[in-house]
Amino acid sequence: MRSRTLLTQVLAVNTVLVAITAVVAAIVARERLDDAVSSQGLLLIGLAVFSVVLLNSMLLRRRLEPMGRLVETMSEVDLASPGMRADVSRGASSEVQRLTADFNRMMGRLEQERRDAGRAVLRAQEQERARIAQDLHDEVNQALTGILLRLEATMSDAPVHLVAELVETKQLATQAMEELLHLARELRPTALDDHGLVPALASQIATFGERTGIRSRFRQPIGDLPLLSDEEQLVIYRVTQESLSNVVQHAAASCVDVELNFVGRTVLRVRDDGRGFPARNGAGRNRLGVSGMRERALLVGGSLNIFTTPGEGTTIELTMGAT
Repeated sequence: MRSRTLLTQVLAVNTVLVAITAVVAAIVARERLDDAVSSQGLLLIGLAVFSVVLLNSMLLRRRLEPMGRLVETMSEVDLASPGMRADVSRGASSEVQRLTADFNRMMGRLEQERRDAGRAVLRAQEQERARIAQDLHDEVNQALTGILLRLEATMSDAPVHLVAELVETKQLATQAMEELLHLARELRPTALDDHGLVPALASQIATFGERTGIRSRFRQPIGDLPLLSDEEQLVIYRVTQESLSNVVQHAAASCVDVELNFVGRTVLRVRDDGRGFPARNGAGRNRLGVSGMRERALLVGGSLNIFTTPGEGTTIELTMGAT
């Protein structure tokens, strides 16, 4: 059974009280007055009861409506979509206004705590990425270099029938070294620190096209480059990186366009002509790592949206505040 609202409950109690009063008044009037007068009295009592109930309903509805709106806002709150606040209505009672203000302050604190915790987690992730990249470069890369030098020394004295196998082994070791260096660069985007956001993106997209064979195009930014924080630049770079990784793993695309726009606000769009997926497919979104990209966007006050249709490709759009 559906629970009744506060308005319904209060109105029901008041109606019962008024009705009891009217019944008592009617009984008294019938006992003390003649039939004609008592009939008129009953009619007046009925009209009075109706008027009181109607007025009571209007007043209660007006006073309790702000509370209803506050409850609706509370039920719709989602920390993944920050910025939602309850409206403090002028017609609300002082208690409702105070409750609304406290709720809004609580939401502000929760959102700030979420951002702070997210920043700490992502900062730790970036530090761990940098450490792993350094270890790969210093330790594993040196080991592979030693293997290559040893192979070259062995080839000079090896029997003729082993030279071909040694050459093939050397090629595999060289390929492994190239993959290792590429992985280290992906883990720690030094180009972002050395050259800035736009050149780093251009290099990333060009390398992506060369490695995958997917036709890739980077549309140079429209508008003047705004003053972006290191955190904002890293978010743009990582969202681009994750989006391109999705294109390779899931999209089966032949073409991908990356556009960066600085007119009015910062907007990054990554479009592919791949298979897409149903817009309501939560599993597809999870597979695409949407939650991680969205978390990054939220940390810089931005938002991330996905537009996709089966068979018509996917567009990932990162939007950040006014520039």
